[in-house]
Amino acid sequence: MKWIGLTGGIACGKSTVSRMLRDRGYNVLDADEVAREVVRPGSAGLKAVVEEFGDVLLPDGSLDRRKLGQIVFGNPDKLHVLESITHPLIRKEIARRRQVFADMNLPLVIYDIPLLFETHAQEQFDQIVVVSCTKNQQKERLMRRNQLTESEIDMRIASQIPVASKESEADFVLQNNRDEQHLLKEVDRLDAWLKSL
Repeated sequence: MKWIGLTGGIACGKSTVSRMLRDRGYNVLDADEVAREVVRPGSAGLKAVVEEFGDVLLPDGSLDRRKLGQIVFGNPDKLHVLESITHPLIRKEIARRRQVFADMNLPLVIYDIPLLFETHAQEQFDQIVVVSCTKNQQKERLMRRNQLTESEIDMRIASQIPVASKESEADFVLQNNRDEQHLLKEVDRLDAWLKSL
């Protein structure tokens, strides 16, 4: 089974590309989904996060991601502590799901993983796809999507490896720097490339 890593910078449109690939019948595993699952209410992951960072819960008992983000983004030590709690849990669950896909004899599975390069996971993949856009587009999209302040946006972008560095290590670069019609053409190009593997 080919194991394809799909990554990119924050707000480059990776989730949109994932959705488009799913719509075309690809099996896509989403790291963000798994990351939310390992800190769901009642989980050992959430308990460990609360023990480490204090009251970072919403009234319903779920994780207050914005509050936690304000603590860890811009503080590499605290971000490292958070990752040391969540990453092993995510890796374990992904390994379990990957085995399920392998047992189904699927030819190819795409793993949508935002921090592929940041977690030094390159060696795990047969091929790596990077979704790219400009830094200004990242900022505009984050402002629209998350209503973050400019300093919060800058901290989040700075906490990741620059998109240009990711592009240089990719097997395929998908440009999401124009409109949706252009993105659809780029996904057509990616689709053809995946089918050729």
